[in-house]
Amino acid sequence: MRIIQLLPELNEGGVERGVVELSCELVKLGHESIVISAGGKLQEQIEKEGGKHIAFDVCSKNLFTAPGRIIKLRKLFQELKPDILHARSRVPAWLSYLANKKSGIPFVTTVHGFNSVSSYSAIMTKGDHVICVSQAIKSYIQAHYNTLNEKITVIPRGIDLEKFNPQNIDKKFIENFKKEYHLDDKRIISTVGRITQLKDHQTFIRSIALLKKDHPNVIGLIVGGIREDKQDYFHTLEALVKKLDISDNIVFTGSQNKVAEIYALSDVVVSSSKKPESFGRSVAEALALNTPVVATAHGGVLDIIAEGKNGFFYPVGESEALAEAIDKCRDLEFNGYRYITENFSLGKMVQSTLTVYKELV
Repeated sequence: MRIIQLLPELNEGGVERGVVELSCELVKLGHESIVISAGGKLQEQIEKEGGKHIAFDVCSKNLFTAPGRIIKLRKLFQELKPDILHARSRVPAWLSYLANKKSGIPFVTTVHGFNSVSSYSAIMTKGDHVICVSQAIKSYIQAHYNTLNEKITVIPRGIDLEKFNPQNIDKKFIENFKKEYHLDDKRIISTVGRITQLKDHQTFIRSIALLKKDHPNVIGLIVGGIREDKQDYFHTLEALVKKLDISDNIVFTGSQNKVAEIYALSDVVVSSSKKPESFGRSVAEALALNTPVVATAHGGVLDIIAEGKNGFFYPVGESEALAEAIDKCRDLEFNGYRYITENFSLGKMVQSTLTVYKELV
């Protein structure tokens, strides 16, 4: 099959990583993978792994330029003759839906998040088939758009079991990382993701202050980049750390490429998002490395964590409950790699997606 995936850009993010991973696996299975986007740093990876990238503005929300882009996209589809169009975001979905009206190429959409309820967002339910990344997303679109059950398939994001394999961890990196941040003989509690208000780092930091009372060797590891427009928020976090007198117990590392190693060296990983996550890839990745996870009790993570077996949930914003849950993780023993292999592997995601494609074709 010749498959076109469309998304706004190819920079960092869960949607982008999912597109790149699917493209690579499709090529391995003998399919032709084409990705259309405005470009970005992951473009090179797609081409390196045998896919094709076509630079096209499916990112801009400018209504004045939309008609011209729709016409150009229609011509592009006519030239490429794809078997499947797969839109991953609202602007690409609108453009490809309108460009494809006369051609009738099978059209798939993936709903990756809890988008605002509107006619603009409704396009993500207009696919011939709609993929949802979690049961929570499926319930959300059915509640707001009355999407037919038979039109929906829940396909969780797949975890790369080579990259997130305890046997493949870069032990030298972990050794050097621990030395750089003075983490030897520490109980390491990590949270990974860009520094934004939605990730609720304040509750994480307060929980570390509570844990410090009984466990002075605890370290809260905050791993994630800081955009220019989030600098003020970052400074409030620094001020909170100082106010709580835990400067020796909180480490800001900035963005890190070796995410698997961060999960592996952690004793517990925390996902403290204020808003429901559509899936919770970081939760599944951490579990694959046999690291327990504590997460806010909403969204897609409800599908992933088996409470009391490989992690715990806590209410949004409650630092005491988070600290208690982190402490309870000491008693957990589980085979996370096997659990993720059986339920959330990349291979399973690819095969489920191909099943959707084949039924439409």
